[in-house]
Amino acid sequence: MIHSTAIIHPTAIIGDNVSIGPYSVIDADVTIGDNTVIEPHVVIKGKTTIGQGNHIYQFCSIGEDCQDKKYAGEPTELIIGDNNVIREGATVHRGTAQDKGVTRIGSNNLIMTYVHVAHDCVIGNNSILATNATLAGHVTIGDWVIMGGLSAIHQFCHLGDHCFVGGGAIILADVPPYVMLGNDSRPRGINSEGLKRRGFTSDRILQIKRAYKVLYRNGNRAEEAVTQLLEMAKTSDEIKILADFVANTSRGIVR
Repeated sequence: MIHSTAIIHPTAIIGDNVSIGPYSVIDADVTIGDNTVIEPHVVIKGKTTIGQGNHIYQFCSIGEDCQDKKYAGEPTELIIGDNNVIREGATVHRGTAQDKGVTRIGSNNLIMTYVHVAHDCVIGNNSILATNATLAGHVTIGDWVIMGGLSAIHQFCHLGDHCFVGGGAIILADVPPYVMLGNDSRPRGINSEGLKRRGFTSDRILQIKRAYKVLYRNGNRAEEAVTQLLEMAKTSDEIKILADFVANTSRGIVR
């Protein structure tokens, strides 16, 4: 159902069984997929493509111009996948011409109240961004990541798959896959509980714990740790992911 007070631009593309609540504004060049729910007072601007089965709550601003002083009105884009929940007051901005020109959010993510996703961010699948989590521009978040409330991440940083960030943490470097970051922004082991919930066996978790010790507990420099991790990775796909992440970091990893 589309409420009579909703304002929808004639060029917007609205899928089947889409609900748009009172006083929401859908601008030009917006595409909304089937079975999506847009609650009241939501503003969606283009060019923005939203997949199927999403639920966007009231007072969200989706696809707005970015907060980058270099932005000069270039055509940029926001792409959102399927089955995401975006809660009240969240803001998600389009990309910039200085990057790839697109902000991307995958599928099955929960983006809680007042989260900010800045320009050119990339968010994978099945992640949770808790209330007031803040992403600067050009941030990359992998799959199955949890960011605690009031946490913030510096521009160009990368959160690896399955990592956990404690509430209030300030992230200034890359967080490797599986790592659990405390509220003081320091690594505190691996995200064992999250891995168990996702079906990782005890043996696989034990191998990741051993890799964590190589990276953080044995006094190795990052380069030395990568050499050892690559040797361990010959029998573990999970450790290969970790080794590749550390080897390819551009900002260094949290310590």
